[in-house]
Amino acid sequence: MNGAFYIGATGLRSQERALDVTANNIANVNTAGYKRAEVRFSELVGPLPAEVELALNPQLEAQLAGVSAMTADRVFTQGELRTTGQPLDIAIEGAGFLELIGPAGRNVLWRGGGLKVNEDGFLAAANGMPLKAMISVPAGASALTISRDGVVRATVDGEAEPVELGRIELAVARDLSRLTVLGDGAYQAGDDSDLVGVRPGEEGGGVLVQGAIEGSNVSMSDEMVTLLMMQRSYAANAQIVQAGDQLMAIANGLRR
Repeated sequence: MNGAFYIGATGLRSQERALDVTANNIANVNTAGYKRAEVRFSELVGPLPAEVELALNPQLEAQLAGVSAMTADRVFTQGELRTTGQPLDIAIEGAGFLELIGPAGRNVLWRGGGLKVNEDGFLAAANGMPLKAMISVPAGASALTISRDGVVRATVDGEAEPVELGRIELAVARDLSRLTVLGDGAYQAGDDSDLVGVRPGEEGGGVLVQGAIEGSNVSMSDEMVTLLMMQRSYAANAQIVQAGDQLMAIANGLRR
């Protein structure tokens, strides 16, 4: 069978996947802490990956060309910091992550957002996962502050001056490509050994900003340009399939 069909099909499937990624970026343009994803394309000059090969044709011979969308990588550029004025909102200005204690004690990385005091009295993310620093907030504490270097203080009964409750540290991932997206601005490292614990303001981890939330790093103008490029690429691949169909029609119409 004419290889143009398969070349065009791989291109159409690749653009379809890229469209899904871009649509998800646009849907999360207002999601706090969201990091946009982008698709990496690979040129096919040999055997197709097994998952693509089976999806197209289980008997497909390894002699195709074209392009395939292989991975969708996260882009961890800084999002805009939006001031909320809420004392329990926290953002990171830099490359670090807050560490949370997830289900079964697993280490969860978080780019910040709304904090709360959970039912056990510890500072936790809005989803209930406590900070790894396990900072206990006494009942009746008020005027809680978080400094740029991570020191948490609050006014408690019986004390004239704010009391230091603990210090929040950050984690820096050695390889961002190994992070698994959990949703709500949370990630899981492929291996805890890939993480380096740092104090805010040191070793590139960034600083903490109280009363602010990091916005999405999605740019609507960039995503719209990407959509236009996908539209052109999709149309070009559709024309390849159409040309292959026309060639097959000519071949079938030949008479000896």
